[in-house]
Amino acid sequence: MKANDKFKWVSLGLLTTWLVLFVLFPNLMVLVASFLTHDLKELVRPEFSLDSYAKLIDPLYAKVLGHSIYLAGITTLLCLLVGYPAAWLINTCSKQVQGLLLFLIVVPFWTNSLIRTYAMKVILGNRGIINKALMELGIIDSPIRMMYTETAVIIALVYILLPFMILPLFSAIEKLPTSYLEAARDLGSSKVNTFRTVVWPLTLPGVISGCLLVFLPALGMFYIADLLGGAGNLLIGNVIRDQILVARNWPFGAALSVSLIAIMAVLLWAYYRAVRGVKEA
Repeated sequence: MKANDKFKWVSLGLLTTWLVLFVLFPNLMVLVASFLTHDLKELVRPEFSLDSYAKLIDPLYAKVLGHSIYLAGITTLLCLLVGYPAAWLINTCSKQVQGLLLFLIVVPFWTNSLIRTYAMKVILGNRGIINKALMELGIIDSPIRMMYTETAVIIALVYILLPFMILPLFSAIEKLPTSYLEAARDLGSSKVNTFRTVVWPLTLPGVISGCLLVFLPALGMFYIADLLGGAGNLLIGNVIRDQILVARNWPFGAALSVSLIAIMAVLLWAYYRAVRGVKEA
């Protein structure tokens, strides 16, 4: 066996072992636990039960799940509305400027997201930067309540997750064939029509990829809801954490986690269909 072939098979073996031990096996454990019975003493009793999944339709938990999807959806939409024009503008810059702008987008990753969330408290608080600036300018007479609101959670989620939208969009736009745009222009197509019929379909895989990278983490960032949202703006990640660590109801916590995996599977299917549609076009 050649050295290159040996290295390839060793690398594949290590990668497969890693994925099986730390991805497949833990997810299988979560899936199995979701079908077991909750026990106060042993945490999990090896008896088949669908009680955990039946709780998912309980109005209390269904409301939290629906609210989580709503907040994650609004966050994803805002990131897309901001991220698409930003990625397009970055793509129109020179290579040197592109490198600088992408570097600035990646720089926040050097700081832990929890620390950045605490920074948002300084910005959004009653005595924070925004309220002080507005009062100094005479726009408001008393502080605007932004902390412990739905708006604060959305602002923080957009702030933290926006780079995850911009980067795949930039990659998709960068690969866009300029000949298609020139052909549309030569044929007299308007900018709006060119975007609708050429640019958007060809960059759709990047759009869905960015939405995946924003929507799914937004559902589980429980510490943002804890620090900025208060008890009235919980995410499904808060419920999973409380069920595992506080209530010790591992089967129900696992069932909630499986529901997130199911949402991820649907979004991945949409991404696959979008990529396949672009290739067939």
